[in-house]
Amino acid sequence: MLIAQISDPHVRPAGQLYQGVADSNRMFEEAIDHLHALDRRPDLMLLTGDLVDEGRPEEYAQVRRLLAKLSIPYLVIPGNHDHHENFRAAFADHAYLPAEGALHYCIDDHPVRIVALDSCIPGLHHGNVDAQGLAWLRRTLEADRIKPTLLMLHHPPFVSGIPYMDAYRCMDTAPLEAIVRSVDNIELVLCGHVHRTMLRRWAGTVVCSCPSSTTEIALQLDASAAPASYMGRPGCMLHLWSEAHGMVSHVSHIGTMDGPFPFA
Repeated sequence: MLIAQISDPHVRPAGQLYQGVADSNRMFEEAIDHLHALDRRPDLMLLTGDLVDEGRPEEYAQVRRLLAKLSIPYLVIPGNHDHHENFRAAFADHAYLPAEGALHYCIDDHPVRIVALDSCIPGLHHGNVDAQGLAWLRRTLEADRIKPTLLMLHHPPFVSGIPYMDAYRCMDTAPLEAIVRSVDNIELVLCGHVHRTMLRRWAGTVVCSCPSSTTEIALQLDASAAPASYMGRPGCMLHLWSEAHGMVSHVSHIGTMDGPFPFA
């Protein structure tokens, strides 16, 4: 099974730029075209939050117009820039999304089970999973301790070392870590939010964050660093699962490159 992941497209109303700089709508469209052009068609695409920038209905109308071009089944979770009720209304045809409350769900229709955990707090930018969400996750994971499982949430549950991003990470993660560690069939934890690829061993598994299809958060590790971003190389992730070899993840850069050349 090949699972594509796009994160943090920050789609804007038609004709508007993200942060006045990035044509995030065009870049999201190019990300979709990139998936279509891969030498192997993904079986599923995951959108791990911040689908739009301000949570406005007209932004969701635009993201649905862009997603209408996608020929791959996809699943969505909200990010801190999404508005829960506008998000829910925009994806009302996605029957897996709960009709009310937090947007947790589990999809068990593939060789890998997909567990989606809503880490967002409406109106705030940092993440947290409340007691109700933790109880839902525990029940969901305990329901099947054998099938390979992928857990996705928007906020990374770890300290990255980039100070202005760590202020908005998923907070108070010890209870979440304990639940994830209590099972041994979680192949991978996927997240977005940080607009960079990061890897960390956590809770007995591996957390992998996805780059944004728009801007790249600057890699600054000094505690006094001020927030900064670049118009870096956009990218997505490809997560390849096989029964024989397990899960392996690749960064797939979006855009043209020199080559191919006849060497490896």
